[in-house]
Amino acid sequence: MTTPFVIDNVTYHTIGGDAGVDLNVAVGGQGPAVVLLHGFPQTHYMWRHVAGKLATDHTVIVPDLRGYGASGKPVADDPGTYSKRTMGNDVIAITRQLGFDHFGLIGHDRGALVAVRTGLDHPEAVRYLGILDVLPTLDTWAVLHGVNAKVAWHLYLMAQPAGLPEKMIAAVGPEFFGSFLDAWDPTGTTFTRDERDYYVDSSVAAIDSIVADYRATASIDLDMDIADRERGAQLTMPVGVISQDWGSQLGFDASALWRAWAPDLTYQATGSGHFMAEENPDEIVAFITALATRAPAARHRGEE
Repeated sequence: MTTPFVIDNVTYHTIGGDAGVDLNVAVGGQGPAVVLLHGFPQTHYMWRHVAGKLATDHTVIVPDLRGYGASGKPVADDPGTYSKRTMGNDVIAITRQLGFDHFGLIGHDRGALVAVRTGLDHPEAVRYLGILDVLPTLDTWAVLHGVNAKVAWHLYLMAQPAGLPEKMIAAVGPEFFGSFLDAWDPTGTTFTRDERDYYVDSSVAAIDSIVADYRATASIDLDMDIADRERGAQLTMPVGVISQDWGSQLGFDASALWRAWAPDLTYQATGSGHFMAEENPDEIVAFITALATRAPAARHRGEE
């Protein structure tokens, strides 16, 4: 495997998450905490440009999600092992061990699903919530129908029972993961060749856990969203969404879907591709900075 890439000017820690899973966490800067969660098929390294800019006035906390990168990859012997609730509990464990009871939370793609679940389960901890280029689990499945669902073919593949999807992906691992990096990067210049290879290699080494993460989104995560919708649960903190304009292409209003979950919402479309934190980091830093100004003042441990 390519030597793992790291973010400059941060300190790396191994921190125990839910049930003691070892998590690889980069920490840098000083000030109010903001947690950055990566997406698929990537690692914490996708935040390298954004983290450095935010670290001038934030404590930036950038983990590899469980099952990805250099974090632990427990066997999915229980449906909850890779549920977004469990992964959100990892976030809470990380921040508390670093001394933060309150933090901003920004997620891209898979990390955004973790961020949403964390905001629903731990509203007292999340000061503001930023979402990059994804829909809530329940709404994702609801809007995928007919021929338009082909854009999310990998969701259906990895939703299948354990065994066959893992074997199929392993047979063409580099091609499978590389296809997403290529298709979702319209400029073809977002990654260097070494960076692309690093993401591919990291993902090939994590096939079982990545599939388990996706499988959870078609089962236990969906059940949680349905239960929250039925009881009228909402995200109570300021929420910002920045996304490609998938809604107009697939026939739905993404901002309306988000507003049903988040009354205090700002929504903006971007001209960047899916990997916007790497393609246009200045836009994402501005998005996060503006979102942070909408949040209540940060409180620190021991304050009333």
